[in-house]
Amino acid sequence: MGLLIFFVVLVTIVAVIIIDGYNDLVNYRNRYKNAYSQIDVQLQRRYDLIPNLVETAKGYMKYERETLEAVITVRNSAMNASSRAVQKAGDLQAMQQLANSEGALTSALSRLMVLSESYPEFKADRAMSQVMEELSSTENRIAFTRQAFNDTVTLYNTKSESFPTNLVANTFNFIAAELLPEATPEMKTAPRVSF
Repeated sequence: MGLLIFFVVLVTIVAVIIIDGYNDLVNYRNRYKNAYSQIDVQLQRRYDLIPNLVETAKGYMKYERETLEAVITVRNSAMNASSRAVQKAGDLQAMQQLANSEGALTSALSRLMVLSESYPEFKADRAMSQVMEELSSTENRIAFTRQAFNDTVTLYNTKSESFPTNLVANTFNFIAAELLPEATPEMKTAPRVSF
């Protein structure tokens, strides 16, 4: 009788550990996916501002059509990478593609800002000032949400690698999530805004 009670208690303890570990992993995975969705909201805001910036610039920069088209092309590429990342938040390839496309977009926006220095009336335009202020604010929000995402991915990965939850993670195929890669020098610097 004592052996049966011991066996029942042991099975119950193991079941509780498995259930608790599984539920914790689901919770942390949902947290990092939610954190990525916050990045996506800010990226979408950024993508929505760029056409306004380009349209305003078109009126002043008649001879810079190639640069303006490049900004739109890179923006569209970044939007596609962001859409893929939404579907696979935490996936290594999706995170790297997003980081690369965002770096290219930041670089293209920086080139546009450098060119704007040659057009004083463009820099003085009220609509342009508003768009650039919103874009700068959005860049700060993106940096904040990127950090929040990386923090939640780190919590998830730590939980899935810690004993005894790692046994549950391996059994139920909870794979490690990837951080958004370290920002490249271009990504660390928001597009320069000076009026």
